[in-house]
Amino acid sequence: MAGGKETTRQKMINIMYLVLLAMLALNVSDTILNAFKNINDSLVSSKTNVNTSIDQLFASFENTKLKDEPARAQPIWEKANKAKALADELNNLVQQLKDEFLKAGEGINEETGDIKLRDNMDIAQGIMVNRKEGFKLKAKINETREKLIDLLDEKDRAGVTFSLEAKDAVKGINGKKEWVDVNFGEGTPLTAANTILSKIQADVKNAEAEVVKKLFGNMDKALVNLDHFEAVAVAPSSYVVQGQPYTAEVFLTASDSRSNPQITVNGSGLSVKDGKGTYTGGTGAVGMFKWKGVIRVKQTDGTVKEYPTAEQSYQVAKPSATVSPDKMNVIYAGIPNPFSVSAAGFPLESVNATISGGSIRKEGSGKYAVSVGGDQVGKTLSINVSASQAGKTLNLGAQQFRVKALPTPKAYIKGKSGGNVPLEWMEGAGSIDTQLEDFVFDVKFKVVRFAATFINPRSDAVTITNPGGGFGGQIKGALNSIKPGATIIFKDIVCEGPDGRQKVLDGITFIAK
Repeated sequence: MAGGKETTRQKMINIMYLVLLAMLALNVSDTILNAFKNINDSLVSSKTNVNTSIDQLFASFENTKLKDEPARAQPIWEKANKAKALADELNNLVQQLKDEFLKAGEGINEETGDIKLRDNMDIAQGIMVNRKEGFKLKAKINETREKLIDLLDEKDRAGVTFSLEAKDAVKGINGKKEWVDVNFGEGTPLTAANTILSKIQADVKNAEAEVVKKLFGNMDKALVNLDHFEAVAVAPSSYVVQGQPYTAEVFLTASDSRSNPQITVNGSGLSVKDGKGTYTGGTGAVGMFKWKGVIRVKQTDGTVKEYPTAEQSYQVAKPSATVSPDKMNVIYAGIPNPFSVSAAGFPLESVNATISGGSIRKEGSGKYAVSVGGDQVGKTLSINVSASQAGKTLNLGAQQFRVKALPTPKAYIKGKSGGNVPLEWMEGAGSIDTQLEDFVFDVKFKVVRFAATFINPRSDAVTITNPGGGFGGQIKGALNSIKPGATIIFKDIVCEGPDGRQKVLDGITFIAK
């Protein structure tokens, strides 16, 4: 694992330990014991100051970074709290051992302020060596060091300088190499062992402080090196309807000229130049198309952060031109008139049409059916077009149309409108039908009534009236009685169209051969 250079203060304390421990082999005087007491007090004070500094770091981070950038700060905050928990766990273990020393040493001497049996050389050895508590402490120290360092990024681990570590001596000290024996073995006064535990607590707090500072310091590192700035103007649309405001956002962008981000659209990478990628959408088919981009930027700490764009859309329409005759804009009464309505610059689904004096039904994307009654014949009606944009309804104007009655159809019998026909053909006829010639709509008219005049050779003319278009019994009887050369005249033919208006059709005449 990573190691580091000790601070001047740490070096001084370690040298003093070695000197004092060496002197223990001699007669331990009150002066030496007092020296340990003074060092212990200094270490406790130092630990308290470092702990206060750590608390201030946590409070500052929580009140600023964690509130301002919670998404980025939360993982760092969690690691810092993990470091605090590890340090507290080890510190509590050490404190338990100090409490045992104090109890075994019969408490505090009010005169010296130190443990009463501070010169006792058996208590520390009994607890730490004989009961193996020192070996447990050694393992816990090294385990805590490893876990604290693991919380740091790889590049931060090499710079670790804290001295929290329990290592065996390279060279023997009074014949001892094992860390537990060196610090708590035979000949170690209780106050010296207690001071060593205070040093471990101070080392714990110093290690915690160093790790927390490095973790919190990562929040202040630049994500990217912004050195290129550019003014940008973006408008939601370059197509504006008369009377509506043209809006655009104008802002400053910043980028890192020394690195190109990775840009993808719908998963496909774009060619990037000067930090910019250009997306070209397909226009081979009509319709609404959507796309979403993702920009991946490598941070200065080596990590990669993703920045997704908002979903974008564009509409592809067929090239078209609108040609409208000025004097032939008509709507026929009584039938659904098909209309196509569109507005340049607006999606078809956002366009809507209404009509005055009739009804209009949307039948599909841009397709409508307009219906008006026969009472509107001769009037001029308006079709109004509007569109929705950004939650608002925009009036796109209106166009006027004249309402006309349906043209008058012609009468037919078995597809013929008169002329010479075989006798048998005439006898097989069963109804009068109607048909509109050269009309764009397939419209059916219903025959309401008609009259038929039969003129047989050398006979008087006979006229029979018939309700409806189908031949009644009298008409059929008369047809079965005609003779060659007979003339049959169908006249007074009245029909009714889908607009409810009745029309009188021209008569038709047949001559039986």
